[in-house]
Amino acid sequence: MSSTLDMTAMCAMHDALRREAEHLAKVTTRVGVDPCAVLRTAAGWELFKTCLHVHHTAEDDALWPVLRQILADRPADLTLLEAMEVEHAAIDQVIEAIDEALAGPEDGLDRLGDLTDSLVTGLTGHLRHEEDQALPLIQAAATQEQWTRFGQIHAQRIGADAPRILPWLLDGASDQAVAAMLAQLTEPARQAYQHQWRPAYLALDRWHLRKERS
Repeated sequence: MSSTLDMTAMCAMHDALRREAEHLAKVTTRVGVDPCAVLRTAAGWELFKTCLHVHHTAEDDALWPVLRQILADRPADLTLLEAMEVEHAAIDQVIEAIDEALAGPEDGLDRLGDLTDSLVTGLTGHLRHEEDQALPLIQAAATQEQWTRFGQIHAQRIGADAPRILPWLLDGASDQAVAAMLAQLTEPARQAYQHQWRPAYLALDRWHLRKERS
């Protein structure tokens, strides 16, 4: 077991999800803007859902089950792992409800506002819960091999979406985090990130904020 597992990618993902949750909250409270129309066409909403799904399913399939085996004789820790999965499921349900509202007939802004408030509150609370309790548990219990395997599965699930997801993930990250993440790529992928992926991401008005300002 190791107390020095590299949490750079995990922390970058959490920071990116918080960043996008803040954008989502702003989208649904902007005066004079129909949030339903924005979310139906916002690349930011689709990216947010894609990244959250990859992250949470990788944890549910490749991280929590491994920890359950390690911690089989520690009921309190098993309860924490169960709570992580329950929180994931609750967040998924709210996202599904938002998409249903967007696909259905117009029924006012109040319902969408309530749903997005619930999503932002639930997600930020979950991330804080995971960081305060689950990540220290991972540091104390998981081996380097197990943690590396989780990272590999997480990366595999990003797969062909890497040109979209990696610049999104590193938006606003520290120089150290960016360097650490890019160091894991092949040289051609690093070049693609610098000259193709990141410029394309920066040109994307993912929450229609630039259109509103113009």
